[in-house]
Amino acid sequence: MFKNLVIYRATGANGVPWEPDLTEVETALQAGRFLPCGATQPVSSGWVPPRRGEPGRDAQAPLVESVGGQWVLRLMVEQKVLPGAVVKRRVEELARQAEAATGRKPGKRQTKELKEEAVLALLPQAFTKQASSLVWIDPRAGLLMVDAGSARRAEDAASLLVQALPGLSLRLLQTQTAPATAMAAWLVEGEGPAGFSVDRECELKSTDEMKSVVRYARHPLDTEEVRAHVQAAGKQPTRLALTWKGRVSFVLTDTLQVKKLSVDDGIAEHGKPRDADEGFDADVAIATGELRQLIPDLVEALDGEQPVT
Repeated sequence: MFKNLVIYRATGANGVPWEPDLTEVETALQAGRFLPCGATQPVSSGWVPPRRGEPGRDAQAPLVESVGGQWVLRLMVEQKVLPGAVVKRRVEELARQAEAATGRKPGKRQTKELKEEAVLALLPQAFTKQASSLVWIDPRAGLLMVDAGSARRAEDAASLLVQALPGLSLRLLQTQTAPATAMAAWLVEGEGPAGFSVDRECELKSTDEMKSVVRYARHPLDTEEVRAHVQAAGKQPTRLALTWKGRVSFVLTDTLQVKKLSVDDGIAEHGKPRDADEGFDADVAIATGELRQLIPDLVEALDGEQPVT
């Protein structure tokens, strides 16, 4: 259900607990329902039903699905694709026309204007690409998670939600101990914190001007070589593969992002559903059921959450 998680603490105005109402959130998001890009619009983003269905049904489907008290949303982003070479060729054509008309080559300012003109003319003919990101809200825990592979994509979704929901404030979850510091200690000790095991993948980066990087994949990490990189060379872990209670595997980053999430096959396959709707509900229930326990354990392993100020 989720492949990556960027985790936010959700609070209300003045730091008080955020107490969202499902109906109010649904109504607010309807105003930001996704519409495809217009002819000269380079990017469009908006909310679509998280439960996949037929196109006709999607038009009436809710934008917020609640399964076992856990809310799931889906942000859709559509972008026009203009290859740089195509834009460059059109700008050169326009520049030749301008030179023929005026007898002099366009300067920097005019070239910039010609590029804007070229892009505007080419946009209606451009192909589009779409990408969606799931958003998971745990109202009781006051947490909001975005399934995004980059901080930029997660921030885009968070910003749209803050704009749509008055009184909502989001900040990235922060822990008392930095993930890099904790991961370094786990590698030196050769074992993870309680409930977690260290797997066979990590990335180490030096803190000097060289920024040298060492990556291990499918390689044991409880070795003197790895410890030497951390202790003697002073490299900091930026990514470390972990497994929680033998149930969920993931990669933790130095910015507290959770990547490459994978629920154990035995858990994921338990009670196969009969149709798509049941499949969606089962996927949400299984994923959120596991992750609602994993996230607090991970925060505890990092010595707890920094208080919201």
